[in-house]
Amino acid sequence: MSYAAKDYSSLLGMKGFSETLLKNHFTLYQGYVTNTNKAADALAQMLKDGKTAVPEFAELKRRFGWEFNGMRLHELYFENLKGGNALDKTGRLAKKLEKDFGGVDAWEKDFRATGAMRGIGWVALYHDAAGDRLYNCWINEHDVAHLAGCTPVLIMDVFEHAYMTDYQLKRADYIEAFFANVNWKAVESRLK
Repeated sequence: MSYAAKDYSSLLGMKGFSETLLKNHFTLYQGYVTNTNKAADALAQMLKDGKTAVPEFAELKRRFGWEFNGMRLHELYFENLKGGNALDKTGRLAKKLEKDFGGVDAWEKDFRATGAMRGIGWVALYHDAAGDRLYNCWINEHDVAHLAGCTPVLIMDVFEHAYMTDYQLKRADYIEAFFANVNWKAVESRLK
């Protein structure tokens, strides 16, 4: 089964994100989908051919997580945008943020600070269903630093491709535009 890139063209025209930036970002995402399919096909063929003890198999196994997570994180990111609606302060997510961070403002301060850290990667608000807790986390690379068993609730891309075209080195301005466009209904629907 091959994965198909989803169409996120409905995000075009989103305030704070130029058409050039978004189209470049969509192209990058499509590359992750293509490479996920290529890696999956190559791994299946190597297994079929009995070539699992070669360095190429091991390296491709390692690379698969990068490509697959690059695909999924971009999907989560695009899907939690173009809302521009306010977080329901009486909703389940706001209540969890109050319990786990001391309030929506405290959570947002922590999330923004995580996004402003030096480096490339992602910021994720995770829900740990087993412990019923929310955590803001830094994902350094697509395949590194995910919380095992946790559900990504809100994803923000902080690789340079997500903001340099429009904001150059002003990551804080990008984060502001990101928050102005969060689809809080989509985010809350991910809370398990």
